Amino acid sequence: MLVKKLVPVVMAAAMAFAGAEAMAARQTFVTIGTGGITGVYYPTGGAIAKIISAKKDVYNIRASVESTGGSKFNINAIASGDLDFGIAQADTQFLAYNGKGPWEKAPVKKLRAVFALAPEAVTFVVAEDSGIKSVMDVKGKTINLGDPGSGNRVNALDIFKTVGIVPGKDFRDEKLKPADAPRVLQDGRIDGFFYTVGHPNGNIKESTAGKRKTRIVPITKEIEPLLKSAPYYSMVNIDMAQYPDAANAGEKVSTLGMLATLVTSADVPEDVVYAITKEVFENLDAFKKLHPALANLTPQSMLDGLTAPIHPGAMKYYKEKGLK
Repeated sequence: MLVKKLVPVVMAAAMAFAGAEAMAARQTFVTIGTGGITGVYYPTGGAIAKIISAKKDVYNIRASVESTGGSKFNINAIASGDLDFGIAQADTQFLAYNGKGPWEKAPVKKLRAVFALAPEAVTFVVAEDSGIKSVMDVKGKTINLGDPGSGNRVNALDIFKTVGIVPGKDFRDEKLKPADAPRVLQDGRIDGFFYTVGHPNGNIKESTAGKRKTRIVPITKEIEPLLKSAPYYSMVNIDMAQYPDAANAGEKVSTLGMLATLVTSADVPEDVVYAITKEVFENLDAFKKLHPALANLTPQSMLDGLTAPIHPGAMKYYKEKGLK
């Protein structure tokens, strides 16, 4: 009799275990590539992961973030299947999908756009004692253009190609990560650095608040030909009220800019991309509060700068809401 009574109990336990195992098997884990931990990409990726992971009981999706080398790294990692999503500048998205620049011999045709994020500005921070007042003044100086694989390095190279200045020949070209640049600038080992980033930014605050006085250099007339040839670039303004310790805190600083975007692969399932798109858009007010650079996002602005085809999962949501 005891054995007969135990059989239903054992069967029920086995069924419960099998059900839990099936649930675990259905769970999807996604990784979002971002950038350096001091930039905008890392907290933005974390915000996306937090929003979708909060609904893990609904979608069975768990998201995590990875600090990476930035735009180019993220796109290459998506192409190889090492990342599911990544944050990348609109220009690198365009170049990768269309097989230009670093991707001339290997276009990333599986690259798909999801939505746009905050605008970014090519920010050129220089020491006041360097005498640099424009990009034309860098000859003979030591300038950090950014680490290989970063979007800010691509942007800096675009600028110098446009104005006919050759890094490594006309000035010493350093390849430091953005997190290291403020300290090295303050130590006097470089004269300036480029960082394409949303504002306000901790690295820029650190650079402008040090003992060595610094300024943010406008980048305007010199790059007009670049604006005509590259549709993903536009002019943006940096609000210098965010950097009251800069030598030119009271001036207007205009510079080259573009949008940061969330990208993925055509291989990522439609339901996963749909869920992430839906949750970010439908929790937009909370999402915007997670970083000051996200404050001005609107559903319409998040469809700008998408220079690769939109993933079907994202498009499904946009059509449901009449955004496309």
